[in-house]
Amino acid sequence: MSKIKEFLKKKNVNLSLKTYFIDVMGSMALGLFASLLIGTIFGALGDYTGIALFSEIKGYAQGATGAALGVSIAYALKAPPLVIFSAAAVGIVGNNLATVYTLMGEEKAITAGPAGAFFVAIVAVELGKIVSKETKIDILVTPIVTILSGTLIAKLVCPIVAYAMYWMGYFINTATEMQPFIMGVIISVVVGIILTLPISSAAICAMIGISGIAGGAAMAGCCAQMVGFAVISFRENRWGGIVAQGLGTSMLQMGNIVKKPVIWIPATLASAITGPVSTMIFKLECNGVSAGMGTCGLVGPLGAIQAASEKDFTFWIGLLLVAIVLPAILSILFNEIMRKMGLIKTGDMKLDL
Repeated sequence: MSKIKEFLKKKNVNLSLKTYFIDVMGSMALGLFASLLIGTIFGALGDYTGIALFSEIKGYAQGATGAALGVSIAYALKAPPLVIFSAAAVGIVGNNLATVYTLMGEEKAITAGPAGAFFVAIVAVELGKIVSKETKIDILVTPIVTILSGTLIAKLVCPIVAYAMYWMGYFINTATEMQPFIMGVIISVVVGIILTLPISSAAICAMIGISGIAGGAAMAGCCAQMVGFAVISFRENRWGGIVAQGLGTSMLQMGNIVKKPVIWIPATLASAITGPVSTMIFKLECNGVSAGMGTCGLVGPLGAIQAASEKDFTFWIGLLLVAIVLPAILSILFNEIMRKMGLIKTGDMKLDL
């Protein structure tokens, strides 16, 4: 057993939950941003400007999603170059492999999407790392093992993953339609917390296929965390903090949250309010990865704009309130109450910017 451990260590194969569910998911979010999400942004630009090139770029970028996921996962696992390049094909298989199921009385071809790429690429990349540079014909052996193992695993795993993700997404989306208040609170708080944790909320939202008003609640929760931390830490971090957290990520506060968890309360309480405001009053919608991005590059609000069937005056007011105004006002209100109680003090949210 010790020899196996030594061999895996030599091959940089680290079998740990942190590696697979924090490091890999974080890198997956970048892969999604560089393909699916950037394609969505270009698509929106194409719709509003009428420039055909932007719409073309949307198709190219989104078509590269599987490859980007495979490469991002291999990169996170610190794979050697040949494994990283081979992982592009593995990501495509995991993301795109379709299975036909009879769902609610009709046949549907469903894919495992990013969840499929996640499971398939991890196994294939680790196997590729194990055989890498172990033979004199590494140029053949490594890509063959990586791509062949990935394809076989995809054939075995992806139909199950696709089925599970479909029903998970269906349950969340339908439950939110049936219980918009309760689910609005739960989704907004949970996805918002995941966004601030060193886990990728964008990847998780993409995996389960969150959509409709459930996606709107997720977007609201993410915005509440980012805008909330940006404004309540203004004393310490000034305008740099506004930009870094409001347009970057609230994950920057994780070190301070670990030291003093109560600083997480104002933004989380704000998300518990903005979620049901979104689902019950304005019925904002957002789909997939955009729902888990919040105000990072304004991707969450852009996703809501893209998903909206009608963009009337009420929609724009609702989006502004849910994504920016209410998170800021509510977070400041709760923060000041907690400061008066002595639970939060100046310096608790200081960042090294």
